[in-house]
Order: sequence, then structure tokens, then C-alpha cells
Amino acid sequence: MPRLLGVDIPNDKRIEAALPYIYGIGRPMAKRILREAGVDPDIRAGQLSDDQLNALTQIIAGNKVLIEGDLRRELQAHLKRLQQIQCYRGIRHRRGLPVRGQRTSTNARTRKGPRKTIGAAKKAGGK
Repeated sequence: MPRLLGVDIPNDKRIEAALPYIYGIGRPMAKRILREAGVDPDIRAGQLSDDQLNALTQIIAGNKVLIEGDLRRELQAHLKRLQQIQCYRGIRHRRGLPVRGQRTSTNARTRKGPRKTIGAAKKAGGK
């Protein structure tokens, strides 16, 4: 399994489909990287030579593409800034509610989590 920038990419997939396993690289970015490196997009990731792996690594690092930990850290910093200045989006993030104007009276279960229903309480006397 080839290791590229600290991420294991699958052997059996085409390199064009294997590069997006790196957080921060999507399909369009993978195509552009392969074009710059001169690597055939149909070759399997396990068949890459060391020179090709080095070329891919150099292009990703040379283009200053934020990937993996750096990208996650930057996104967290953006959310933290929104929460710190207490803007509407920051408050919605803090409360775990939808941020982009979706309705919340129904739906929004992805952000709000499972329903919290309170069942009928039993009487202490028996029936």
C-alpha cells in the first residue's frame, strides 16, 4: 500500500480515484496534480514507481495545497473565530443547530441529533 504524505492509499484503485483518500484533495485537484506530474491517471496506485510518488508529493507540497491536519486545523480556527465574535453563524454552531437558514421546526435531525421525547410518567400508586 503506497504511502503518500502520511496517508495510505489503496493499491487496487486507479491513482485518480486513490488520491482523494487524502483529506483536502478531491477529484478535480487529483486530475490537476496528475497532469502536472505527468502520471497516467489509469495506472493503479500499487504500480507507481518511487519517482512517480516523489513527483506527486513534490507537486502537492509545491502548490501549497492544505491537506490533512493543517486543513482540519484551519477549518476549526474559522469555526472558533465565528463563535468567539458571537455572530449568528457562530451561535448556531455552538448550539448545534443548522447554520445556513434551514427550518428547524421539522427536519434538522442531522444537526440536532435524535429526538428527545418524554414518555408518559407512571403513577406512583400502581395503575
